[in-house]
Amino acid sequence: MPEVSGSFKLKLAKLGYQYLVNHIITFFLIPMMMFVFIQILQRSPEELLSLWNVLNFTLVHAVCSSFAIIFITSFYFMSKPRTVYLVDFACFKPPCHFRAPYASFVEHARLVLPDHPKSVSFQTKMLARSGLGEETCLPPAIHYIPPTPTRELAGEEAELVIFSAMDLILNQTGLKPRDIDILIVNCSVYSPTPSLSAMIINKYKLRSNIKSFNLSGMGCSAGLISVDLARDLLQVHPNSNAVIVSTEIITPNCYMGNDRSMLLPNCLFRMGGAAILLSNRWTDRWRAKYRLVHVVRTHKGADDKSYRCVEQKVDSEGNLGISLSIDLMAIAGEALKSNITTIGPLVLPASEQLLFLLTLIGRKIFKLKLKPYIPDFKQAFEHFCIHAGGRAVIDELQKSLQLSAEHVEASRMALHRFGNTSSSSLWYEMSYIEAKGRMKKGDRVWQIAFGSGFKCNSAVWKCNRAIKAPTKGPWEDCIDRYPFYIPEVVKL
Repeated sequence: MPEVSGSFKLKLAKLGYQYLVNHIITFFLIPMMMFVFIQILQRSPEELLSLWNVLNFTLVHAVCSSFAIIFITSFYFMSKPRTVYLVDFACFKPPCHFRAPYASFVEHARLVLPDHPKSVSFQTKMLARSGLGEETCLPPAIHYIPPTPTRELAGEEAELVIFSAMDLILNQTGLKPRDIDILIVNCSVYSPTPSLSAMIINKYKLRSNIKSFNLSGMGCSAGLISVDLARDLLQVHPNSNAVIVSTEIITPNCYMGNDRSMLLPNCLFRMGGAAILLSNRWTDRWRAKYRLVHVVRTHKGADDKSYRCVEQKVDSEGNLGISLSIDLMAIAGEALKSNITTIGPLVLPASEQLLFLLTLIGRKIFKLKLKPYIPDFKQAFEHFCIHAGGRAVIDELQKSLQLSAEHVEASRMALHRFGNTSSSSLWYEMSYIEAKGRMKKGDRVWQIAFGSGFKCNSAVWKCNRAIKAPTKGPWEDCIDRYPFYIPEVVKL
C-alpha cells in the first residue's frame, strides 16, 4: 500500500506541475484582470470621466489609431501562411487473388532458388519474425515461376494501383479531374518514361496547365516529402487543389539472387498505394477531415556512403534488387533524434520543454550525471502513425518514444494486414484509426516516416471535424478482427 500511495502522489504531483506550467500565462493574467476590474469598480463616475479627459483623445488620434489597427490587422492576415486542409484520402485495396500466404511464399522461394537452401531458410525465418499476416499481396509478376519483373508487367501494376486510388479519391470527394490544379506522384524505384504523373494526366484528361511533379528515388519517406512540396505550392497558388499519389511498384523490386541484404525486401514489401486530396480553399474547411499543422524533414548523412542503408544495387551475379543495411536501425535512430529536436519545440507543451531544458543545462553546464530526458510526446498527440517498415522499426520507436501498445496498434495492424507498403503505409494506419472510430475533433496525429538516405520525415495533422467510422475502405471486411495478438515468431 505505501508503494501504491507513493506512486499516486507522484502522479498527482506530475499532473499538477504540468497543469501549472502549461497554464502559467492564464494564472498571471487572471489576477491582473481582476485587480484592474476591482480598481474600476471602486472609482466613481466623475473620477472615470476626469481620467478620460486627462487622456485628451482628439479626432486625429482616433483616426491614426484606427489606421494603425487596420494596417496591423491587414499585415497579419496577408503574411499569415495559407491553411492547408486534407479533404480526404483513399487507400488501394489489392484483389484477394493476389494474396501471398506464408506457405505459398515459402514454396515459391524453394522453386525459384532450388540451389540455395540457405537463402530459402533465411527468408523463412525473416517472414516468421516480420509481423506480416496471411493476407498481404504481391503483384502477378512475382507469383509467376520464375518471377518475370518486366517493364510491361510493372506498368500494369502501376495502372492498377494508381488508377484505383485515383478513382476512389474522385468518388469520395466529388472532385472533377479538371478541377485538379497540382498533381504530385511519388514512387521510389519504378520511374518510367513517360512519367507516372503523365500517365495520370492522359488517363483522366487533366488540364494542360496543371502543375505536375514526379518524385523518385526517395524511399519510404517520399509520401511526406510530397506533402511538404504540396504545402509549399499551395502557399503561392491560392484557391487550389492538390492531389498526391503515393505508392511503390513492387514488380521491379523482385530479387532472385543469393544476397541476404537484398532478400530481406522480398519478405517485407507488398502492394499498396494511396491518393490524398489537399486544398487551401477557405470553403473546404467545413468538409475537410484534417488541417496540416507542421511538416519536418531531416536527412542524416546525405553525402556519406555509410549512411546509405536502403539502396538499389546489383549483386555479384548480376541480379538487381534493393539492399537493406544491418545498420538500418542505428542510423534510423540518429535521424529520428534530429527530427525530434526540430519538431519538439513546435508541438510539446511548456512543461515538457522546461524539463528538457533543465536536464540539458544540468548535464552540459553543471556536469551532473543525469539521464537525457525523453519528452512525453503523448501529451502533444493523441494518435501516432509510425511507418510500418517492419516489426523492428515499430519496436524501436515504441521504446524510444515510450509509447503504449495502443499508440502503435495502427502501425502493427497495418503491417500485419497489408505489409510494408512503403510511402503509403502511413495512410493505411490513418484509415485504421478512422475505421476503429477513434478519431475525434481536435485530435492531433503525428506521422513518422523513414526512407533511404537516411531520411526521417514527419507531419502533424489536427482533426478538423468529428469523423464517423467509414463503412468502406481498405479495412471494411476485416476491421472487426483487429486488433489481435501477433506472436514474436510465427510457426511456418
